[in-house]
Amino acid sequence: MGFTSIVRRVGRTRWFARIGRATSQIDRRLHKASRGRLSVIGRPTLPHLVLTTTGRTSGQPREAVLLYAVDGDGWVLIGSNWGQERHPAWSGNLLADPHATVTIAGSTTPVVATLADADERARLLPALLAVWPAYADYADRTDRELRVFRLAPA
Repeated sequence: MGFTSIVRRVGRTRWFARIGRATSQIDRRLHKASRGRLSVIGRPTLPHLVLTTTGRTSGQPREAVLLYAVDGDGWVLIGSNWGQERHPAWSGNLLADPHATVTIAGSTTPVVATLADADERARLLPALLAVWPAYADYADRTDRELRVFRLAPA
């Protein structure tokens, strides 16, 4: 069993989600400083990007390091927030202003985000679960529907 398989398995536990929430700020800084080559668990083995949105209240750039799935020429994100009751801030920022950027392996692309409707969500969810099966567990831990966004190059 490889490292990625182990991380995917323990990612389904509540303690992993707690640690993930606690280290997300450090992870974002480490990711930025290493240009995507390092995370708090070492060399990233899962597809990840840096999403830069505009803060809906502050108007300032806000960054989040997120796992993603590919869909054609775009990317798919899910607002799991580790299964917490509130949506992640970045998802509210995209609803307020769908224009953002994604940075993958040092390359930045302007994007426009669309909140998936029920049909598109059903189509996109399997790709997200293939990347991170724990999203199903996070959805079970909360009463809210996890927001799914498709990001298309602008």
